[in-house]
Amino acid sequence: MSASSAERKFKVAMVGATGAVGETLIGILKERKFPISEFVPLASERSAGSQVDFGNQKVTVKDLATYDFDGVDIAFFSAGGSVSRAHAARAAAAGAVVIDNTSEFRYQDDIPLVVAEVNPGAIARYTTRGIIANPNCSTMQMLVALAPIHREAGLRRINVATYQSVSGAGRSGMEELGRQTAAILNFQDYEPKKFTKQIAFNVIPHIDDFQPNGYTKEEMKMVWETRKILEDETIAVNPTAVRVPVFFGHSEAVHIETRDKITAERARELLESAPGVVVVDERQPGGYPTPVTHAAGQDPVFVGRIREDISHPHGLNLWIVSDNIRKGAALNAVQVAELLVKSYL
Repeated sequence: MSASSAERKFKVAMVGATGAVGETLIGILKERKFPISEFVPLASERSAGSQVDFGNQKVTVKDLATYDFDGVDIAFFSAGGSVSRAHAARAAAAGAVVIDNTSEFRYQDDIPLVVAEVNPGAIARYTTRGIIANPNCSTMQMLVALAPIHREAGLRRINVATYQSVSGAGRSGMEELGRQTAAILNFQDYEPKKFTKQIAFNVIPHIDDFQPNGYTKEEMKMVWETRKILEDETIAVNPTAVRVPVFFGHSEAVHIETRDKITAERARELLESAPGVVVVDERQPGGYPTPVTHAAGQDPVFVGRIREDISHPHGLNLWIVSDNIRKGAALNAVQVAELLVKSYL
């Protein structure tokens, strides 16, 4: 990269700037001092005209439907798959590189699906369609932790149960948990609206739509995305996705079978030196990460309870925790943009 490109600044548009992920994205762009010449927040006609905070200034939200992307260098999309379906290709055709936070493009062969710490080289393939896909939050945190183990010992099978926070269902999910909890504590009835059952003081083994094979789409996302990101169709993935009454931070109990034997001690060494990972693994009360005490509001993927599987000679167990809105969506999108401007734009 030349000196002139190192000093270059970029016009950045953000679709879904008023949502939970959009707000976090804006904060991370400012925190990491992303080189922005102009910031354009975009939303539906309903939110157009409102203002969002960008650093110490207020910026007026523009109507996505009528916005011309000409001159935009990078466009973040975080407003749902239908919005990306309608507008991402239009933004890319105007010359913007789209970094999409929805599931719309993840499973299309000619669009790279990127976790910054795992497969950054895949970014180079953005030129085909002008779009880069951000993975599902559950897949992302799992692979940040499993990739270094896969590189050394090879993953044969992943058995994972997720404990996913309500922020993964958007602002309405968080509001439902808050209101339902308050109602129950005040001995009042509160009918579920966002979730199929009461979420306060409960767990729900259902995220996204059921598929013909009995798994939900959230579970199948972990299967499809793991194989695509690690570029290995032979990896068997068996997920169960569960919604829990936590506001921020997804947790995962992950049981893996490796092709080659790897000890818990070696896995711990690999994880301690892996980018984006913090090991919290003391075999005593409190010596493990949780969503509230470690993950919420933080960048890393936290890993604990690392131990060899006593039921399988090539088995290993891990407990993986990360902020699903921050690392699971916003931070990775910004990291991808940083790699993009450093090496490709």
